[in-house]
Amino acid sequence: MKRFFAIILLAFMMFAFSACKDVSKNAQTTSAVTTKAKQTTKAKDEERQTARMKINIRISEKTFTATLEDNAAAKELYEIIKNGGLTVEMSDYSGFEKVGALGKKLKSSDKQTTTKSGDIVLYQSNQIVMFYGSNSWSYTRLGRIDDLSGWEEALGSGDITADFSVD
Repeated sequence: MKRFFAIILLAFMMFAFSACKDVSKNAQTTSAVTTKAKQTTKAKDEERQTARMKINIRISEKTFTATLEDNAAAKELYEIIKNGGLTVEMSDYSGFEKVGALGKKLKSSDKQTTTKSGDIVLYQSNQIVMFYGSNSWSYTRLGRIDDLSGWEEALGSGDITADFSVD
């Protein structure tokens, strides 16, 4: 009789351990699926964030797309542009940049920066600067032109009007 109960107990324990192994395997599979879903969601969120921080800049008849930086000033600028657009009268400065007043101050985080053609920066918290040459000064980076084809020609010499918009 004891032997019969021992066999039943042994069979029950084998069944219980087998079930635990399946539960453990299911937990690992669920964990892997959850991790993959989180990674996919994060990638989509980053993609949406990047897409949201795109702006258009129209100069004469040419429109350029720029990607904004991930900082407070760029986010403020994006909100201004998104909520009605922005037109800035810009003057040539030293044959390598166009400068124009924003009409309001943005949160700046100036640091010594060497710019290159296509860079867009904030100067003294209230002026936007677009480069078609290079300079080294203390700026807050706002963004960069995605495709420089025709950029220097569009900025040209003399004053320009830049219309900023968001699709």
